[in-house]
Amino acid sequence: MTRTTTGLAAVLLAGALLTACSSGDDPDAGPSSAPASASSAADSPSATPTAAVAAPVPDNRACYDYGYAAAVAPVARGASVPCDRDHTAITYAVGDLDTVVDGHLVSVDSDRVQAQVADECPQAFERFVGGTVEARRLTMLRPVWFTPSLEQSDRGANWYRCDAVAIAADEKLAPLVGRLQGVLARPLAAERYAMCGTAEPGTPGFRRVVCSTDHTWRALSTVDIAGRAYPGVERVRAAGQQTCQDAASSVADDPLNYRWGYEWPTEQQWQAGQHYGICWAPS
Repeated sequence: MTRTTTGLAAVLLAGALLTACSSGDDPDAGPSSAPASASSAADSPSATPTAAVAAPVPDNRACYDYGYAAAVAPVARGASVPCDRDHTAITYAVGDLDTVVDGHLVSVDSDRVQAQVADECPQAFERFVGGTVEARRLTMLRPVWFTPSLEQSDRGANWYRCDAVAIAADEKLAPLVGRLQGVLARPLAAERYAMCGTAEPGTPGFRRVVCSTDHTWRALSTVDIAGRAYPGVERVRAAGQQTCQDAASSVADDPLNYRWGYEWPTEQQWQAGQHYGICWAPS
């Protein structure tokens, strides 16, 4: 048998990479004409100021056909598309922001407001896609979320929007096919979004890809690693050796001659909440 062991580098494009936050730029605004309009209103008694209109609350279960850059943008852009057309994202939750603290209004881009969305959208994602904790770890489906821009917030927008997307490969989204709600509780449907690799983990040609595209390795299972503080490289590396070897043996054609791989979290990933490693085997 042969083995692969490597640090868990950039595993999954987790929420930290696919988290949208508020921005001071209004995506709906074109080239500014505010000075001319203000001057005209002041000079003409008949001119009527235009009332500020808040950005509308997004529709739940709306679909979108955006790319990776839009998924990681701070503010949502683009109109929804019919869900029976090609799309790469679906809104699975919409809610109200808690922008009042002790009777004081806080900014939409404050740590408190952004922490609220960063907590609620992943929890709603778990309920939306279903499945076990391990099933969600081994999928390429990800939650992303958006809040209004500062300008939109100033005009009264007070919502957040949670979307589900699937990572096809590095900086590329996969099309969503079929009903996504509860998908990880349906094995045949979940297979489309499972995590695979283009080569042996730890080698130069390795990239994580969705299993519905070409691949040669597959993520089999995960290994929980105990502890609150990072245990150190030696301990996290040792934690999955036997477990991953056994996992690969169980799916191998020849239990005496097989290959397996194990990735463990780096200290940075541990601090971000990644307290498990991933077992791999050729597909």
